[in-house]
Amino acid sequence: MKNLFLISFCALFTFISKAQTVSTFESLSLSKDSFWDGKSQPLGSSFSNGNAIFPNYFDTSYGGFWTGGWAYSNMTDTITPDYNNIYSSRPGKGYNGSNNFAIGQQNSMIKLTGAASGKIVEGFFITNSTYASYSIKDGDFICKKFGGATGKDKDFFMVKIKKYYGGILSNDSVVFYLADYRSDDSTKDYIVNDWRWVDLTSLGNIDSLTFELISSDNGQFGMNTPAFFCIDNFTTKNTGLSIAKAENLSAFNLYPNPVRDILNLQTPNHTIAKQTVKITDQLGRLITAFETNSNTIQINVAQWPSGLYFTTISDGTIISTQRFIKA
Repeated sequence: MKNLFLISFCALFTFISKAQTVSTFESLSLSKDSFWDGKSQPLGSSFSNGNAIFPNYFDTSYGGFWTGGWAYSNMTDTITPDYNNIYSSRPGKGYNGSNNFAIGQQNSMIKLTGAASGKIVEGFFITNSTYASYSIKDGDFICKKFGGATGKDKDFFMVKIKKYYGGILSNDSVVFYLADYRSDDSTKDYIVNDWRWVDLTSLGNIDSLTFELISSDNGQFGMNTPAFFCIDNFTTKNTGLSIAKAENLSAFNLYPNPVRDILNLQTPNHTIAKQTVKITDQLGRLITAFETNSNTIQINVAQWPSGLYFTTISDGTIISTQRFIKA
């Protein structure tokens, strides 16, 4: 007979991590309060960290400028709100107070390498650049102040992440809002000024990733919002996803949806005994993670804030994610 577990919001079980590699960027040499933007290797270069390659393009026109891909930095300026400060993160540091982080811009790509090539990416931490954060908050001579004069404009700034696998660009994507003013309740408007986790496990096996920046503020020449964002601790799982098995696990049931009190999860009887369940909110923050040997699980969500959540179930080699709404 199947065991039935009642798991409360506060009852977190041990989360067992699998083989992984983390690109922390700390091994990349930088002087204090400086950055690398490809100037020393113009017209197409890259840097590597962990099991990932980060392409870069530095254009030599008009005195030279970084025009594509990734840079890395340890700049700490959280005050200067203009184009001269594109290499600083809004928190002023890397994730968890570290020194180095990477900065991406429109249509940046990451290529997986080594043990991570063609495997799962767990995710990364993300935040706004200082420049983008202040442009969104206050506006400038190009960018509008989000919310507009009345504070009611439905503005947003987001990154859409897609994968290439086997040479094919997938239609599947993960979206993260770096700023969101779309709510009818203006007290829920926010700009991301700290480090937030972005979970990419739902994308499955990956050869490379693309990052598209999208904003509600656009003009004659395209997006007005500064097209820069910062990432840290890019984490590859280094294990692959079996498509046949994934189709089995993807059939897990989640109900009711929306849910007020008890969320029910049920996986097929033929899945292996031990499974990891992880739930994150729409900002990528981990709410709960635990292991279970049961195919039938109940989670008490009564005290959770209303909103969108993501449930990910994994047996260590296959992963499936579904959404639910807490009413």
